[in-house]
Amino acid sequence: MSYSDGDSIQGLEEELRYLKLLSKQYPTIASACTEIINLQAILNLPKGTEHFLSDIHGECESFNHVLRNGSGNIKRKITEVFSNTMSEKDIKSLATLIYYPEQKLEIIHKQEKNIEEWYKITMYRLVEVSRKAAFKYTRMKVRKALPNEFAYIIDELMHKGPEEFDKEEYYSEIINTIIRIGRADEFIIAMSKLIQRLVIDRLHIVGDIFDRGPGADVVMDTIMNYHSVDIQWGNHDVLWMGAAAGSEACIATVIRICARYVNLDTIEDGYGINMLPLATFALEFYGNDDCVAFKPKVESGIAYNENDLKLTAKMHKAISIIQFKLEGEIIKRRPHFCMEDRLLLNKINYEDGTINLNDKIYDLNDNNFPTINPNNPYELIKEEKELIEKLKSSFLNSEKLQKHVRFLFTNGSMYLKFNSNLMYHGCIPVNEDGSFKSVKIGSSGKSYSGKSYFDRLEILIREGYFHENNPEGKLYGMDLTWYMWTGPDSPLFGKDKMTTFERYFINDKETHVEKKNPYFKLEDSEKMCKLIFEEFGLNPDVSHIINGHVPVKSKNGESPIKANGKLLVIDGGFSKAYQSTTGIAGYTLIYNSYGLLMVSHDPFESTQIAIEEEKDIHSTTMVLEKEVERKRVKDTDVGEELKSQIKELEMLLDAYRLGYIKEQRYKANNE
Repeated sequence: MSYSDGDSIQGLEEELRYLKLLSKQYPTIASACTEIINLQAILNLPKGTEHFLSDIHGECESFNHVLRNGSGNIKRKITEVFSNTMSEKDIKSLATLIYYPEQKLEIIHKQEKNIEEWYKITMYRLVEVSRKAAFKYTRMKVRKALPNEFAYIIDELMHKGPEEFDKEEYYSEIINTIIRIGRADEFIIAMSKLIQRLVIDRLHIVGDIFDRGPGADVVMDTIMNYHSVDIQWGNHDVLWMGAAAGSEACIATVIRICARYVNLDTIEDGYGINMLPLATFALEFYGNDDCVAFKPKVESGIAYNENDLKLTAKMHKAISIIQFKLEGEIIKRRPHFCMEDRLLLNKINYEDGTINLNDKIYDLNDNNFPTINPNNPYELIKEEKELIEKLKSSFLNSEKLQKHVRFLFTNGSMYLKFNSNLMYHGCIPVNEDGSFKSVKIGSSGKSYSGKSYFDRLEILIREGYFHENNPEGKLYGMDLTWYMWTGPDSPLFGKDKMTTFERYFINDKETHVEKKNPYFKLEDSEKMCKLIFEEFGLNPDVSHIINGHVPVKSKNGESPIKANGKLLVIDGGFSKAYQSTTGIAGYTLIYNSYGLLMVSHDPFESTQIAIEEEKDIHSTTMVLEKEVERKRVKDTDVGEELKSQIKELEMLLDAYRLGYIKEQRYKANNE
């Protein structure tokens, strides 16, 4: 709106109130003009590179490497700069140094005979790569990313102009002095981390940070220290969020999964939660039980202590039975969850060791249930109540877990729209015809579907964690958080049921079947994708849906690219537990100013091998879309925000020039 169109002051009161606040930040015409020029210039810079990852599942080493190499982006930058002057071997060495500077420098010191010459060459190369990585940013943004210790020096070296021949000695002397005073290692480390920082502008995690792998806590620490990140919650994430909120069913399930994958160290060492009460309970009630069906899934090639595995199996069974009881309480408390078919403990014939499912009798492979009262199978015995209270107290008082979960709430959501990409972890519940399924939430019986369903779920999940002053609302939020993990209409789960009990106790695999939501049959439907884009207010012609959750079985010929490129599934098996099924070790996406790239990764061997043998993850890059004209900041969501800021600043200029707001050029002197 312009202030030169004769509108009355009274009609502009709301705008003027806001502009008076804005004038405190830009108190003069000159300062407002400077900012307009700055923002207008930024709009014409190339868009920043976005990096998409999904289904990390605690695989901290693989995740850390992919993050450090930017899904191959750093090596691409090195090749662009030095392809004509460096050998492939030297490019690999420089890339490894940038990924792992501290560890690689230790090796260099042992191997390099002329370390000073190596320093000079390496520092020159790092400066060149950093320039290449920084060219799409403003100088101010780069300065903010610089490490304080070397900020001035790096700024000088990075912004050396091609015409500055007279200053060659100046730049050379900077490097020589860094080496002479013994700061070369620190400088190389700082430059390497700066390059890692500059090659990716924003990181998107499309769900499932937790479970299966050994280092979810390490992954969370890494993400929390990342410069720009958002998270779309997965069902494994909300499970841990529910556990941190105090949901007993979520707590039991978290522990069960960690026991199943020999990963109790994440709970004990990562989050400081004591598992001794569970071990003591398991030995008391399952001491003579071999717990055959509960033997943990061990990783091949790793030596495990047999006694530890036997104890873990007993703990695994003990917490599983508690989980089934606690889930039964929720199902009975929330009939509108429509999960009565998951009440299985009351369907067991405890005398003959069978269970009646859908009017068919199945033999159980295990009929030792020392803590179950057949007349009241969902009742916790006294010792189970005491155990779950101790565990709940530990989860609620784990400072590190609570810090991580608060970060998930602050930086996460059920879905995200960003630069014409719609990200959510699992699916949008639909009917067989592809229309959005209507789902009841709450005792009021109100139904939601599509975007409104996601929005309502997010509010209730947050209430389950934060709603301390409303115990009833908090309990419902926690129950719904558990439902997100396993419920038939959970968009984060996407199946009609989770057959955990059947997989443990019934050998007949017909009982193990979990039917997926029709969404997954319609993934290749452009019609469904168009419906989703319109529901979420996106342009179907240029937008994409980015999912994780269901591993893409690449070895069977399945493609992660669905619906003619409109829907992309990037769960390709980061978790080692899935790699035998998928045949690869995950997909990642890169969205830069030139287009959209899908990267598939081979399994990562180890950080040690990556450093010592300079063995990067072998990755295959596929160009999904190539821009005819390079995308600029003005073409992004950030660009839209900047355009709004420019418009507001131009309104402020009008207000200054027409006298509605007075400049404050002399205020500082008067004060």
